[in-house]
Amino acid sequence: MVHITEDLIRRRAEHNNCEIFSLEEISLHQQELERIEHIDKWCRNLKILYLHNNLIPKIENVNKLKLLEYLNLALNNIERIENLEGCEELQKLDLTVNFVGELSSIRVLQCNLHLKELFLVGNPCTEFEGYRQFVLATLPQLKWLDGREIEHSEQIQAIQNYPEVCKKIGEQEEIYLKKRAKERDEAQKKLQEQEERKKQRQKDLKPGFDKRWYTDINNTIPGSLENKENQQINAEQYKEEETESETDENQDFWEEPTFYTPESRIETHRYIEEKRKSKEDKRDFKNKPKSPRTLITAEGRVLNVNEPKLDFILTDDEEHNQLILDLAVYRFLDTSLIHVDVQPTYIRIMVKNKPFQLVLPTDVKPDSSCAKRSETTGHLVITMPKATEIIMTKFKIPTTATSSDIKLETNTRIKKIEKLEVDPSKHSFPDVANIVHKQKPVGYGPVKLQQLKLTETENNEDFDDNSDIPPLI
Repeated sequence: MVHITEDLIRRRAEHNNCEIFSLEEISLHQQELERIEHIDKWCRNLKILYLHNNLIPKIENVNKLKLLEYLNLALNNIERIENLEGCEELQKLDLTVNFVGELSSIRVLQCNLHLKELFLVGNPCTEFEGYRQFVLATLPQLKWLDGREIEHSEQIQAIQNYPEVCKKIGEQEEIYLKKRAKERDEAQKKLQEQEERKKQRQKDLKPGFDKRWYTDINNTIPGSLENKENQQINAEQYKEEETESETDENQDFWEEPTFYTPESRIETHRYIEEKRKSKEDKRDFKNKPKSPRTLITAEGRVLNVNEPKLDFILTDDEEHNQLILDLAVYRFLDTSLIHVDVQPTYIRIMVKNKPFQLVLPTDVKPDSSCAKRSETTGHLVITMPKATEIIMTKFKIPTTATSSDIKLETNTRIKKIEKLEVDPSKHSFPDVANIVHKQKPVGYGPVKLQQLKLTETENNEDFDDNSDIPPLI
């Protein structure tokens, strides 16, 4: 429901420098107003007031506008003419296409002595027999009725037939008021049924789907990819069903036959307004920036998030004591749109402002990490050395041997006696006995010396070997 506010009046009073108190003319048409309020207090000097094409059901809060000359209330929901006695200068009243069925209510206009023009075209009262004659006889000050000039002879004739016309108008008015009361009851029942259907429809609605996925890799279960695909399919089916139901509901609403009443007009207006707001909300929801992802909970727990929905492989290279992450980034994505942040316990990669976050199985060294990108596939490869270094020993893998080979080897070892042998020819120790070479005696002159034959003493029995005496050389 739209209300008349001071801001609204000031915006409509641009021609008067946005001054309200001295305002003489204002147009508040097509504002979806459902009540006249505050005008008699804020704009006492008004002479022309436009309130056409709204949803006003009652004439009120204009009784203090003493200087008002023209009041336009066309295309509203007014059913009775009232509260205009204080508009002493009123000259023109336009009530075109309203729901005035109580024609006798025009008697309040007898106090408006300056009233010259009255428009009631499009009201139920205009279909009454004797309508024009009744108005001319009730309001003799009128000069124009429904855009048609009133002739003096016509007015005299209406005054002469006034008693009979009043009786006819009274009977028709009573029939109309009974019909109108029945229409109000039916409209009230219909409104209650619509509210009940709306509540039931809200109960039957499925839960919403916002296309947001939070994945904790540490708690994943088999078939999670299948569940995700099934949820996406269900969401698409739900959207299709929702659009079909909205189309059917819209078609049913506009094809349902209804009477032109104030209630049906308000219902139509509210239905259009509801559809307009729903479209605006959907458009705003699409254009609304997404709230940032919850990457780290309030308790400090780091979540695994894959908003860009990229494939990845995390490899533990034990030989080089490092972790290698291979992220399948879009091939033709500019590298400037990728931001890598390596932390000791997790890694975060922003791909077009969409976070990819992965908790690492062990602590790494952020300062020693490096990131490379393939020029052919576009994949992003990040190498992260582990914080704890592990020394790996290399063992030679023994060759497998059969039992027969083992037995043969043991037998050969038993048979073969290992001895330390020294070759005398290759011995490098000097021979002490042959340090000085013995020379043969050579005779000089006629004397010839012969070598004496030494007797072997070793074999002599009387020979006593004394250990204190050194051997003879």
